[in-house]
Amino acid sequence: MRRPYVAGNWKMNLDRRGARDLAAAVRERADGAPVDVALFPPFVYLSDVAELLRGSTVVAGAQDASAEAEGAFTGEVSAAMVADVGARAALAGHSERRHIFGEDDALVGRKLARILAAGLQGLLCVGETLEERQAGDTERVVAAQLRAGLSGVPAAQLGNVCIAYEPVWAIGTGHTATPEQAGEVHSYLRGVLSGLYDAPAAERLRILYGGSVKPDNVQDLMAVPDIDGALVGGASLDPHSFLAIVEFGK
Repeated sequence: MRRPYVAGNWKMNLDRRGARDLAAAVRERADGAPVDVALFPPFVYLSDVAELLRGSTVVAGAQDASAEAEGAFTGEVSAAMVADVGARAALAGHSERRHIFGEDDALVGRKLARILAAGLQGLLCVGETLEERQAGDTERVVAAQLRAGLSGVPAAQLGNVCIAYEPVWAIGTGHTATPEQAGEVHSYLRGVLSGLYDAPAAERLRILYGGSVKPDNVQDLMAVPDIDGALVGGASLDPHSFLAIVEFGK
């Protein structure tokens, strides 16, 4: 039985006080919950959030990490730096990094390898655009993203990886993939994972759904056998909405 996982991606939102208040509110209600919970604040608030969550079961994570270990890379933040301030996880390949900042599959794979090498949990994001879905290319696109993202991940490290399927057309648009649509892709991804590793490893790995997840749709999504949790965007900025999603898993 895979343990449910709910992650809140705050993106480029909040100020320092708001970040601290939100982290404190989530800790108060989610610490010790029978689901894994993680918060991904902007880099400048990561240290504050990690400190507030220290000693709790709620994890602080980074929204990104550099593919480089160190050096003359102005503006970059390494995975080791993320770990050094107390974070325990990092995203790799979020759709906004791919489609706004032009990160390709190979770069995402390098980032995930750095994240894991730093001892962090890595959340590898995959997903297709509306045009790709309409062209019938969903499976081809997500399989290529998955294979490239995991190309440097040996089976021994797979326990530190989660996958997040986030259809680009359902992120921040108010549109959500139906449970059936999401479930089909999650099941397909698990099949690809089985081929890359083996069936037991694929069964153990958690695949989250991300794409306008809200309290009023999380129950239907989480009822799908291959959906193991949620990567929550806008709803994670409101403690009542986010905690309602977290508490569904109880």
